[in-house]
Amino acid sequence: MDFTFSADQIAFREAVSRFLMTEAPPELLREIWETESGRSPELSSKIAAQGLSGMSVPEAEGGLGLGDVDWALMTQELGYYALPDSLADTAYVGAGMLAGLEPGHPARARWLPGVVDGACRIAVGHPVNALVADAHMADVLLLPHAAQGGTELHAVPRDAVELLQPHASIDASRRLCAVHWSPGPATRVAAGEPGQRLWDRALERGVVNVAGQLVGLAQRMLDMSVDYVAQRRQFGKPIGAFQAVKHHLADVVTRIEFARPVLYRAAYALAHDEPHCALLSSHAKLACADAAWTAARKAMQVHGAMGYTWEVDLQMFAKRAWALDAAWGDRGFHKARVSAALFADDAPLGPTASFNL
Repeated sequence: MDFTFSADQIAFREAVSRFLMTEAPPELLREIWETESGRSPELSSKIAAQGLSGMSVPEAEGGLGLGDVDWALMTQELGYYALPDSLADTAYVGAGMLAGLEPGHPARARWLPGVVDGACRIAVGHPVNALVADAHMADVLLLPHAAQGGTELHAVPRDAVELLQPHASIDASRRLCAVHWSPGPATRVAAGEPGQRLWDRALERGVVNVAGQLVGLAQRMLDMSVDYVAQRRQFGKPIGAFQAVKHHLADVVTRIEFARPVLYRAAYALAHDEPHCALLSSHAKLACADAAWTAARKAMQVHGAMGYTWEVDLQMFAKRAWALDAAWGDRGFHKARVSAALFADDAPLGPTASFNL
């Protein structure tokens, strides 16, 4: 399979990277982490002004009309800069769900234009996540309701939702809440098989989103470690010259290089609605989480004990990786999905299979 990205896709990624490098430096992240909301309205406005919030919105409704493969690149940049914003949940997962409704649907017409210009934030309460991220700042929450024939999709305005006790996260920019609400015909957007399909697609998008961010985080922690070991000197030479340190960082490079193609394969399968999409997205989450965990562990080792301290930037990226590891399904959940797919009657294995992991 050809994983070559087009010149336009590469140029877009580079433009996003330059924007985030300027607008989301570590010193700003540290300030946002200490705010009450964990978010910056000014940063969100700048993101919307760049057109990033409308990436998944169809062109006919003012968006860019980009797809899952484009987001596989984008989410890596969001992870690399540990962006403290609900951009991916709103513009990728949430907007993707609304864009999956039939044209002219009232909920689609009501909320998507606001996503494009940054006026509408979406929080997604998928059944796989026990808590809803950024519910406190959302204009609308997309929430599930189990019903006969499939899980219903409800679009619930923020003032119709009661936020219960907030839950702390190791990532200080994340705000997690349990929510209480009452489903009804006024909030129901999709039911039966169409509703279930929207939730199934949302799960795969959420998984690919988090997997991409984990790869970006792993790369950032690797780059920070390379810079550190080139400057930190011991016994008259940079510690990066010692073989043991080189081995640590080489392990991280290997995990990242093996994770990226798996991520791209999952994004491609999602974009083309391929049969074993769930297997591929779970495979991607496991591989990318492993890369991020390895990067965090090895980076802490080469930085020494100071890597855990608040003054060192590394701790913010490591904490984000640890938090995202359990988002959209923990490792047990995804291992179970992979196992179930591999041992199913239609498993994509064997001499006649046309599918490759």
